[in-house]
Amino acid sequence: MSPAAAGPQYRLVATDLDGTLLRSDESVSERTRAALKLATEAGAAHIVVTGRAVPWTRHILQELDYQGLAVCGQGAQVYHAGEHRLLTSVTLDRRLAGQAVAKIEAEAGPLHLAAGRDGLDGEVLVTPGYRVQEGPLPAVVAHDRDELLAEPLNKLYLQHPELDDDALAHVARTVAGDLVGVTMAGEGIVELLPLGLSKATGLSLAARRLGMKAAGTIAFGDMPNDIPMFGWAAHGVAMANAHTELRAVADEVTGSNEDDGIATVLERLYG
Repeated sequence: MSPAAAGPQYRLVATDLDGTLLRSDESVSERTRAALKLATEAGAAHIVVTGRAVPWTRHILQELDYQGLAVCGQGAQVYHAGEHRLLTSVTLDRRLAGQAVAKIEAEAGPLHLAAGRDGLDGEVLVTPGYRVQEGPLPAVVAHDRDELLAEPLNKLYLQHPELDDDALAHVARTVAGDLVGVTMAGEGIVELLPLGLSKATGLSLAARRLGMKAAGTIAFGDMPNDIPMFGWAAHGVAMANAHTELRAVADEVTGSNEDDGIATVLERLYG
């Protein structure tokens, strides 16, 4: 575990959104906004790194007047918010995704599925029974599973009628981890991704475009999908509300997303 260093060492501040930068009502506190401004005025860049795909992220970036790069879709998309365009986009091999689902269901029984389609306006398709979380985009019901895999995807979402998220993610990794990546991004959100894709891969691409390096990066997160990002960054800060798996690998634990945990650290480093 590395001690927190002086502010100038961190030229890149990477923040997850849900459960980290955002409060439960999807707002960012004035204190946290001021702390991020403090960091950027000191010469640091701020990059949002989220599991949300671009269509589910843009409204938040607009509300923040965020003009820089954002890593979306668990690293699949690097999005230039100021120019409203995708710089990179990685899609899930749909044949492998279908094989992975079959192997998971053979082990754990029937799943409820959803799929996030690629692109700036990619729809989210759901099968009957999938519990849709509230968001800015309506989910499109797909009665035929083949419809889920009919067009390029960033990811598949899995839910199980009985297994909790940790158990479902464990089964998926055990039986299909050689075909696809598996991550847990939040409550009810177990995802299948292109093998090898993570927030770290997307963040490294975005950082390279800015001339930044891992050694100068501090990262904030709350869920297991942030573990690769913590492994890439020089210093990983888990929120007080973070999953135990992330807290176990964090260099530091700060306050919760409701209690300005990001601001607490940035004020110390850049104040």
